[in-house]
Amino acid sequence: MFRRTFWFTAGAAAGVWASHKVNQKLQRLTPESLAAQAADKALDAGHRLKDFALDVRAGMLQREAELDDVLGLDAPPEGPELPATRRPALEGERYPVTYRAQQKYPKKYPKHPNNRNEDH
Repeated sequence: MFRRTFWFTAGAAAGVWASHKVNQKLQRLTPESLAAQAADKALDAGHRLKDFALDVRAGMLQREAELDDVLGLDAPPEGPELPATRRPALEGERYPVTYRAQQKYPKKYPKHPNNRNEDH
């Protein structure tokens, strides 16, 4: 009698365990769950990509500093400094006088724009 009770209880427990596992798998395969999993993986990949880019940038800056030291590019330039930037001849004038004159007195076009005797 105890044998039958033991196997009945073991079978019932195995059935409950199997049905729970099946329900878990079905729950993971719902569209909402799949979308959430894809979003989590995309975020994780984005974070890894950002970390990689930051590592590459740090290595690039370190190597650039090493090359600057080796080539002596960090030293101040020897010789005369560059001349100061040029300023326009007329302070406050945005355009030269000729441009303003053209705007004030526009070019006169022929009265007959469809004249076929023009040189092309």
